Amino acid sequence: MERIQQIKTLASAYAPEVTQLRRHLHQHPELSFAEHETQKFVRQALQQIGISKITTIANTGLVALIEGKNPASKTIALRADMDALPIEEQNDVPYKSRNNGVMHACGHDVHTSCLLGAAKILFALKEEFTGTIKLLFQPGEERLPGGASLMIKEGALQHPSPSGIFGQHVMPLLPVGKVGFRSGLYMASTDELYVTVKGKGGHGAMPHLNIDPVLIAANIITSLQQIVSRNAQPIVPSVLSFGKVIANGATNIIPNEVYMEGTFRTLDEKWRAEAHAKMKKMAEGIAESMGGSCSFEIRKGYPFLKNDEALTGRAKQAAVQYMGVENVVDLDIWMAAEDFSYYSQEMPATFYRLGTRNEAKGIVSSVHTPTFDIDEAALEHGMGLMAWLALQELAK
Repeated sequence: MERIQQIKTLASAYAPEVTQLRRHLHQHPELSFAEHETQKFVRQALQQIGISKITTIANTGLVALIEGKNPASKTIALRADMDALPIEEQNDVPYKSRNNGVMHACGHDVHTSCLLGAAKILFALKEEFTGTIKLLFQPGEERLPGGASLMIKEGALQHPSPSGIFGQHVMPLLPVGKVGFRSGLYMASTDELYVTVKGKGGHGAMPHLNIDPVLIAANIITSLQQIVSRNAQPIVPSVLSFGKVIANGATNIIPNEVYMEGTFRTLDEKWRAEAHAKMKKMAEGIAESMGGSCSFEIRKGYPFLKNDEALTGRAKQAAVQYMGVENVVDLDIWMAAEDFSYYSQEMPATFYRLGTRNEAKGIVSSVHTPTFDIDEAALEHGMGLMAWLALQELAK
């Protein structure tokens, strides 16, 4: 327990500085694959810590190494994403975004600052551990093809190769001071659907002279739900949702075409491929049977995320030691997607949740909303726990 107290003392001492790092990042958000100033800021912060082995990767990403004694013996990776979302912030706080229409609404400013805090702790202790800590500061989590896939392609998991990787993500459903873990399948794959239904437009009072693409599109949307309800195994979670439908006609004008966008998510790769074929065939068949045509494009996104059971079991036990058993909770399957899943396909990985909610302070908004914020007390917990998990795994 001496090491835990050592880390907690350092986390407490560094918390004010890390809070300022987070606020700077929050004020200066950048969209996916455009994190140029963020990259410069993170590099400078790493250099100020004393870390010299820093490499640019995936254009706006960084890989940094903290080497302890006998650095070639074992390597553990820690990952943070850096990009923001195209959302106009509505919070009235001193650190409100200064970039119009861009906001850290998913907590990536928290992830980055926590990893910088963990780096500061680990660098201070580098003479006391054996092995290497690899820090991955990743671009483009919010946009296909996902910065993680590019990091991997460019060698982020090589020279040296980690034996495991940890990723941390804010969770506004969890009170500050708590963390959550789940072994095995955790998050869904995600695919983007782009559909154009074509017919023959005309006057709304003379539908017999037209081929109504609005009606065809409506039939496609409702019929595709059968793919999930009647073709997927009930034990395999699946979600099909359309969030964008543009007909662009008028009260008495039937348009020539309807454009739609949606998402399909599941946790089984075999079923995922089958569902793609079934959706395309059904949509095109419905359109043809009603006299129209349908272009059905599927952009395959991130795979499902699977937390390695052994690594996650050890991480959860370590979190109990650091946070207390009452502050470590079990998570349910989450149908959102995360490009950390690419790392989980390559090596033992653990993706866990950091509580950021504080109802007394009114900090309750969900991620991807213009009022999302965190209780900044979470930063101290986040950086300390990341450092502790890395050291525990190195010592295994």
